[in-house]
Amino acid sequence: MRVREIMDGKHPAIYMDELATKARAMIRDFNLRILPVTDGDKRLLGKVSRRDVMIISSSKSSILVKGLMTAAKHVAMVDDDVMATVKTMLRVDVWCAPVVTSSQDGTYRGVLGLESFIEKQIETSPEKFATEVGEIMTRDVVTCSPEDGVERIWRLMQERRFAGLPVVKNGKLVGIVTHKDLLQSGAVLPTFESKKGRFSPKISSVMKTNLVAVEPSVKAIRVAKVMVSKDIGRVPVKDEGGRLVGIVDREDIVRLTVK
Repeated sequence: MRVREIMDGKHPAIYMDELATKARAMIRDFNLRILPVTDGDKRLLGKVSRRDVMIISSSKSSILVKGLMTAAKHVAMVDDDVMATVKTMLRVDVWCAPVVTSSQDGTYRGVLGLESFIEKQIETSPEKFATEVGEIMTRDVVTCSPEDGVERIWRLMQERRFAGLPVVKNGKLVGIVTHKDLLQSGAVLPTFESKKGRFSPKISSVMKTNLVAVEPSVKAIRVAKVMVSKDIGRVPVKDEGGRLVGIVDREDIVRLTVK
């Protein structure tokens, strides 16, 4: 199977000389994890991510995309082998990779996301997802509290490169907060311009409480299907009493298929 067969060929991109605030709006409004950056000839130059655009603190910022973009950790080509590409994505720890025509032609063609690979594997090899979630979940989970300040948790997510954290109160799972939640809420943005001591909203004001969570005995295919259908990147795992015992993300699910 080739990358062109499962990539998103309609994934939007942005020019390097456009305003970074436009990139932020596109990532928020189209629910994008990355936004490829191109020049006027549609040649790929780099990308911006949710993490990148969250440092923009003003809707009137004059920062340009080229001042915010970073190099993609992996760039795929349309005729690359999908399995080999996904293995590389796991190795460099990315969920999305921009796609170009070839090594000689850097024209932007789309984005390959792990969710597309998972969806194809569910269709062609569902038996690969027969493992119980408890066998593949991460048990040592970093969490936050509903009472934590948004700014502190945002900085923790930046420093530790987390895209989402379960929210726990008295040991029990009560919600989840992700880059998407912070970006869409807007609650985090003013704090970057604030003076020391200014009030920061609590996580309880931006977290999602209507979340998908499973027990350790659930088969991985159920989680895989939920990730694809709801476009979520991680699923907390809880015991019968509602206590958090682990978390499963897209990389955990993909690794079941590329052993």
